[in-house]
Amino acid sequence: MLKYWNFTLFISLFLLFTACSGKTVVKNTNAIISNQQISKEIENLKNSQDYLIQAGDLVEIKVYKEEDMDRTLRVATNGSITFPLIGNIKIAGLTVSSAEQKLEDALQNYLKTPSVSFLIKEYANKTVYVLGQVKKPSSIAILPEKTMTLLEAITSAGGFTDVAAISKVKILRMENGVQKSIEVDVSQITKEGNKQYDVSLKPADVVFVPQSLF
Repeated sequence: MLKYWNFTLFISLFLLFTACSGKTVVKNTNAIISNQQISKEIENLKNSQDYLIQAGDLVEIKVYKEEDMDRTLRVATNGSITFPLIGNIKIAGLTVSSAEQKLEDALQNYLKTPSVSFLIKEYANKTVYVLGQVKKPSSIAILPEKTMTLLEAITSAGGFTDVAAISKVKILRMENGVQKSIEVDVSQITKEGNKQYDVSLKPADVVFVPQSLF
């Protein structure tokens, strides 16, 4: 369902990644642990009710016992969809459950106790993922015409936990069909002020913060 990654292939290839700097990303024993953690956290995010709908998402909407109203719609750039009886209604920035409630409220004028269900069939490819040793592993939308840096993404995910290996943060990225990994020492940004380490993220990047071994 998530078009941005083939996660099974992503996990299996992670063992082969090397950092763009030429350093080995992790030793194999640690990579196995990291792969398991990445896989688990991505699955948690895929099933999360905290995801905020964004422009470009493809949503499937069903109204209980009103099959003629069922629609599969692309969220417009202004964040709205056009739905029967209601017309234009903005749903971007809402969780799935909030969007369901908003449509139910709008349909109250036309239907008796409407029950709406949402399913995101296809996600807009404007999201980055922050996983591992951060306080709130998250999928984070990159706003249109905006950029997001590594440090901004980590901050949006609540910052590091106490056991984070901040010198070995990895950005996992697909470029020209090739899986790549960039290892960043975030302490160079936070402690030394070296902003060149604060990499600009691209849609579908995965930021993984491993656990410190010490």
